Amino acid sequence: MKKLAVISMMFVMMLAFSGLASASSPEGNKDIVDTAMRAGDFKILAAALEKAELAETLKGEGPFTVFAPTDAAFNKLLKDLNITAEQLLAREDLKEILLYHVVPGKVMSADLKDGMKAKTLAEKEVTISLNPVRVNDSTVTTPDIEASNGVIHVIDRVLLPK
Repeated sequence: MKKLAVISMMFVMMLAFSGLASASSPEGNKDIVDTAMRAGDFKILAAALEKAELAETLKGEGPFTVFAPTDAAFNKLLKDLNITAEQLLAREDLKEILLYHVVPGKVMSADLKDGMKAKTLAEKEVTISLNPVRVNDSTVTTPDIEASNGVIHVIDRVLLPK
């Protein structure tokens, strides 16, 4: 019985590690939205993209660079703003907030320069800093997740346009 439990635990760990490995490798025919959904930590982002009618855009040809906040990042924002997810999804500026996370073109972490500015699809700039890699005041926790139509950089805070 103990041996079966150990084998089961090893199998679960192998599945978990294989999921992490595949999340950071090129997804071939998976677009940015599908790649993020496969990673599993972007449920609020997915709901926001659907609500703002941007999911189809990010499934388009691209290429796009997306700074993708995790569910934990969104939960921190909700707490900081003292609002619910439903209230966030009802915001009039939701689309602008989401577009502020997208840069046209495919920008890999090796392409970044300290202090560089990147114009987002919201027509506003974000500032990149290095060591650690940051986008405005958000830290990139997982860089260079390639998709068929661009790249995702996972960030730990939701970016708000100024």
